[in-house]
Amino acid sequence: MEALSSMQIYPTRPYCHGQLRPLPSRRFVYPGSARSATRKRLCSCYCAAVAVEDSQLQDSKYSLLKAVQETDRGFNASADQRALIEESVVVVEAFDAGVPLDVKMLDGTWMLLYTTASDVLSILQASQLPFLKVGQIFQKFECKGDSDEGIVSNVVRWSVPGVLQDDDGATLTVTAKFYAVSPRNIALEFQEAAVGSIMLSEEFQGLIAPALLPRTYLNLQVLQFIRGFTAKFPLQRREANASRRPPLGLLYYISFVDNTMFIGRALGSGGIFIFSKTQPLQSY
Repeated sequence: MEALSSMQIYPTRPYCHGQLRPLPSRRFVYPGSARSATRKRLCSCYCAAVAVEDSQLQDSKYSLLKAVQETDRGFNASADQRALIEESVVVVEAFDAGVPLDVKMLDGTWMLLYTTASDVLSILQASQLPFLKVGQIFQKFECKGDSDEGIVSNVVRWSVPGVLQDDDGATLTVTAKFYAVSPRNIALEFQEAAVGSIMLSEEFQGLIAPALLPRTYLNLQVLQFIRGFTAKFPLQRREANASRRPPLGLLYYISFVDNTMFIGRALGSGGIFIFSKTQPLQSY
């Protein structure tokens, strides 16, 4: 309460991702004065409003998380489930309405919980094939200091049953530069795609080592080569003299982000993405 007494009561939305908006006052208020008592009452109301809005936000996020369960990240979602999820998304997005995006809030690793994007759903559909298994899908943002740009990596963990380790036997990474183009839109400039972090299954290692490479040294060298192998494919880039205005399909609308949840909409394709904050990705 003493800390709040040095802030100004500002008649706007008081809460934004757990941060109190400044309530500065440059006049000294004598303790016990009428103005001091009014200040304390206003501060109490302010704190109560923050607590209520935070509680409402947490309840809305919980309802959204509950709605996306049992949908296999959107691949098995029914029409009724998709409608319920869209309604829950709109409720959560309302808490960020009118608030400019703080790009630094995106920094970190986010795990995909749900999407309606056709390109991602096609990857999940490929997981139905007997020789391919798709693991977790992530977006990793690396922001550059106080600037409004950085690097985003789309990471897909996948495996070939019996050949690679389950879920994360290999990694597909698509890297792009991003920069803010409006208060809540970021533009993407794709740079390259890479396949790497290959981890052979124990069964497959045991199969090839005795028959083809009876010498331990050679076996170790081959396994290290496979693990360190990375194939990179450059993606289309804009020309050096081109205007920094990406096509509509490369615009990403960040409709909500806080310390634990991130919701984005791909403009053009209309896909929704719901992510939760997770631990940094391990490098193999």
